[in-house]
Amino acid sequence: MSLDNLIPEIWHARLLSNLNKAFVFGQAGVVNRDYEGDISGVGDSVRINNIGRITVRNYVKNTDIVTPDDLQDAGQVLLIDQQKYFNFQVDDIDKVQQKPKVMDEAMSEAGTALADVTDQYIASLYTDIDAGNAVASAGAPKTDLATAGKAYEHLVDLGVELDEANVPMDGRWVIVPPWYEGALQKDDRFVSFGTGANIGNLQNGIIGAAAGFSILKSNNVSTNGTTWRIMGGHRMAITLAVQITELEGYRPEKRFGDAMKGLEVWGAKVVRSNAAAVLYANRP
Repeated sequence: MSLDNLIPEIWHARLLSNLNKAFVFGQAGVVNRDYEGDISGVGDSVRINNIGRITVRNYVKNTDIVTPDDLQDAGQVLLIDQQKYFNFQVDDIDKVQQKPKVMDEAMSEAGTALADVTDQYIASLYTDIDAGNAVASAGAPKTDLATAGKAYEHLVDLGVELDEANVPMDGRWVIVPPWYEGALQKDDRFVSFGTGANIGNLQNGIIGAAAGFSILKSNNVSTNGTTWRIMGGHRMAITLAVQITELEGYRPEKRFGDAMKGLEVWGAKVVRSNAAAVLYANRP
């Protein structure tokens, strides 16, 4: 049985659906996809227009106002410079190609694997966040997470950094590693906040809300093995553009089986470096 009856558009949509379900760093609400547009391959770029600040002046009655300011273009370019692919086969002898759920599960795994790589990349963008928006530093991280209440208090400090940068309160997120969630679970201020938000783990890594943040959990938080770089911010800080540009079902020349291969191209960029902050912390 071959994949002659494969409908690429259906599988394409299914892969993207699975990909979106797997995202933590790359999901809507953490990053924005505002500039995704039409990307077709590696090397494409997306122009992000941005107007510079407007000057506000005092008005004096019966006095001419100054010549109007020229608008300054503070635009940026998002380069689609990442490319990843998958390629798997199902051997005829196993007859599993007669079970559609097997192919669906394989496509789901492909989507999860692609999302994992993308999440790791986005997590590494902490280096592009405004250096002034930080709680502690890589050289002098917080080392008191074993002390009761400190995990929560450091999130409060992270929120203050965003407050001082005029980042909107609504829609703030922070992504913590599992051990940090464990520390929060020992604090009543986290556990008792909002029955619906804190009972059970929700989809896409959301574990609750506290200190003004929607709190998510991921094993992809950037770390050197000792110090974790915990990012928090608003969706305006990071943009992501991703597309599955190729998806093909085929019969491998030297095998008796059906195969599927796909190509994903994408790019991610910190576009508002002051709309996010980083907490540097060591695991107790």
